This record gives sequence, structure tokens and C-alpha cells, in this order.
Amino acid sequence: FLFVLSSSSGGVLSISPTTLGLPTLITAQIGLVGNAVVLWLLGFRMHRNALSVYILNLAGADFLFLCFHVIVSLNKLNLTFLFFLAFILKYLPIVMTCSYLTGLSVLSAISAERCLSILCPIWYHCHRPIHTSAVICAILWALSLLLSILDVYHCSFLSINFNYWCQTFSFITAAWLIILFMVLSISSLTLLIKVICGSRRVPLTRLYVTIGLTVLVFLFCGLPIGIISFLLSWIHKNHMSLHFPKRTALFLSCINSSAKPIIYIFVGSCRRGQNLWWQQPSLKLVLEKAFQDIPEVKKSGESLPQETTESPVDP
Repeated sequence: FLFVLSSSSGGVLSISPTTLGLPTLITAQIGLVGNAVVLWLLGFRMHRNALSVYILNLAGADFLFLCFHVIVSLNKLNLTFLFFLAFILKYLPIVMTCSYLTGLSVLSAISAERCLSILCPIWYHCHRPIHTSAVICAILWALSLLLSILDVYHCSFLSINFNYWCQTFSFITAAWLIILFMVLSISSLTLLIKVICGSRRVPLTRLYVTIGLTVLVFLFCGLPIGIISFLLSWIHKNHMSLHFPKRTALFLSCINSSAKPIIYIFVGSCRRGQNLWWQQPSLKLVLEKAFQDIPEVKKSGESLPQETTESPVDP
């Protein structure tokens, strides 16, 4: 569905080396470094809480997505000579579809949970189960993997042409994408309204800025690949006309996965007073400040307080 072409084109992504292959490779490498840093800091260097579990899984999905983006770009640029490359490319659509679906699912879960914390603050802070974030992420990974395997298996491995089961599972995947998009849109819009409108406005924090920018980047860069793939699943007879838009959408999806660490650094490092270059905070502190859920105070440099009363999630 998302990253499957017909067997006539090899069953893998079709990225032109002369147009978007090299820019995609460069962007993906930058994004790999950024997401690897986020994974390292959240996984081993920072206190684990409800939000950080979501961000950790989001960074993991983006890292996996970009890793295989690099493999495809290197393959199309004839820069790889690995004997197992054919095996990797065979299962590439499954991994890329799974990571894309998981990234969108986790982002929707983050936005929906922050919306829930505003609409039902007492339940959220007092009655929310401790390991909710970890359980939700595990379910989203499993569901995304199942949809990816079924969809790619019936659309790529069984037959050259699209068949009944391919169209069925493509429709199911498209329906899941629409549901995730609706959840993301409604919850993000609710957060925006609560922040800028009403008599009981929620104070603007760095966390809401981070979520807002991340959602905005997804709408412009991550959503097009879902739309193009949905069109391909229903008008596959004329899919050649959509090859260039799909290449462009793939490049934009690479930007979407690479931009999140940049957003974290930008939001976490912005402050009213300008520091000299040798007084800039560490990446750990910048990342903590990017997810800070308290209004900005005059005194900075303190460690990030917990944005919920939830106990730390065990690694």
C-alpha cells in the first residue's frame, strides 16, 4: 500500500537517482543522526515518564524509516555492494510501511493524550494507569506490523497484478490512516483552541509548541505519501502518472522524519535572553526543555519537572 509498487518495477521503491535520490540520502543521514541522539538521551540519559515513552517510540519509528530510506537511496545510486541487499529490499516495504504507520499512530496518541489531560485533568493526573504509554505503544507497533505484513504480502509477494485481497487490505490500511488523521486533527485543533481561545485558556508551554510544530510538519511533509498511496491503491491501472508525485512525497516523508529532532532542539534552545555560544545548554537539557509542560519562568536552567504524576516507566 504505502511503499509497494508492482513487481514490474522490482517490488521496491522507485526513486530516480538524478532527481531525488541524492537529496533523500543526505536528508535521511541527517535525520538518522538526530533521531539516534534522541534515542540515546531518552533511552539512557534521561528520566523516563509518560511523555518520554511516546517520544522514544516516535524516534525509533523515524530512525527505522530513515534507515531503510538510506538503503533504498544507496541502492538506486548504485553505492551498495552488500550480498544480502536483495534480502533486505525484499522485506523493505513491510518495514517502511510499519514504521510510517507507527510514527503516525504515536504522534496521534501524543496529541490525543495531551488533549485528554486538558479536558479531563482530574482523571488524567489521578486515575490514569501507570504504564499506559508503554502499553499503547506496544499495541500500535503490533497493529502497524500486522497491517504492513498483510498488505505488502497480498499486494507484492503473491501476484504481479493487484487482486481482491490486495485491494481489501489496502482499504483497511487506508481506513486506519484516515482514523489516525482524524484523531490527530481533532485533538490538535482542540489543543489550539484551548491555548488561544476561551475564558479558561491553557498557558502556552514549550510542550504545546513542540507538538504543534511536529503536527504542522507532518501535515505538509508526512501526509502526502499517505494520500498518494491511497490514490495508487484505487487507480492502479494509471499509476504511472503518479510516479513523480510519489517520489516527491517520499522525499517529503523523509523530511518529516528528519525534522523532529531539529524541532526539539529549536524549541528547547529558544529563550528570551540570548546566551553566548559557550553558555549554550547541553543537548540533554535542551531536550528536557522542549517537553516542558509548565509556563515559562524567569529563572531558567532548572531540570524539567514531571508533567504528570505518573511514576517512571521501567526500561
